Amino acid sequence: MNNTTEICARNDEFKYMLYSIVFSIVFVVGLVTNMAAMYIFTCSLKLRNETTTYMINLMVSDLIFVFTLPLRVFYFISRDWPFGSMLCKLSASLFYTNMYGSMLFLTCISVDRFLAIVYPFQSRMVRTKRNAKIVCCAVWILVLAGSLPTGFLLDTSFTRENRTNCFENFSSKQWKSHLSKVVVFIETVGFLIPLLLNVVCSAMVLQTLRRPRALNRDGHVNKAKILRMIVVHLLIFCFCFIPYNVNLVFYAMVRSKSLQGCFAEAVVRTIYPIALCIAVSNCCFDPIVYYFTSETIQNSIKRKSQTSRRSYDVKFSEALESSSAVLSLKTLKSKMLHSESTV
Repeated sequence: MNNTTEICARNDEFKYMLYSIVFSIVFVVGLVTNMAAMYIFTCSLKLRNETTTYMINLMVSDLIFVFTLPLRVFYFISRDWPFGSMLCKLSASLFYTNMYGSMLFLTCISVDRFLAIVYPFQSRMVRTKRNAKIVCCAVWILVLAGSLPTGFLLDTSFTRENRTNCFENFSSKQWKSHLSKVVVFIETVGFLIPLLLNVVCSAMVLQTLRRPRALNRDGHVNKAKILRMIVVHLLIFCFCFIPYNVNLVFYAMVRSKSLQGCFAEAVVRTIYPIALCIAVSNCCFDPIVYYFTSETIQNSIKRKSQTSRRSYDVKFSEALESSSAVLSLKTLKSKMLHSESTV
């Protein structure tokens, strides 16, 4: 039998339970952490700069995607999509919007940090809030231009059990004619270039910090903060996005029949759901980037905690004073009763 007509057994049934569990956790954690970040950005943060502009857009991208996760959880538990074809297409589009939007906004943060540390004086004209907003608009246009057409290629279909499928029905014909080309584009623009920029910018920042004249009197502390910032940033970027995007290349080759063989298909189909779950978890990790990247946010959180602690101390001392007053009144009353009884 020719290999092109070989039918391989599917071995990815475990993905439904995996997706249900992981997406539920990501929904709860991602919603709580990003809503907390939204509160800090909108209510507590008085000073906003170009870095926080990128962070706010990253947070918006995460929250939009998080709100679609309950629909996905429902589908993977019931294996039925009752919400219509349009919502299926939109949910698929928002997944790609969030993933590649997150990578690009994280890259913007990395480049902004690179300019601020390596070229602090020359970059003053470039690093403005106005330019940051223009860059964010360009990122949204680029991401939506790539994700919406791809997501809207997806359509619902009916199974033998009269159930409706969603999120898993790109045909081999679609992979050959359109999606394999899309993968090449998004892997280049949305993954390889951002990865290269993150690594190069981080390496140049570290090289700059090695020069003694680049440090202030308290440079040891600043250096430690920046090193921690870079490590956290790169770890989150690499952990969340490299497994999925590397596997996506092989997945596209398998689905378009460029890579044949049941063993290769089994390996790729097994890794794909795991890598996808890791990629989705970026919604939970992005708030960590906000904290370690922005000293303004750290100071805002510290001020909030100190204010809360002071408020608690005041209330506690007032409660103690009130208790002492009550005890004093009770003691005085008992003494008066005692003196009356003796008279």
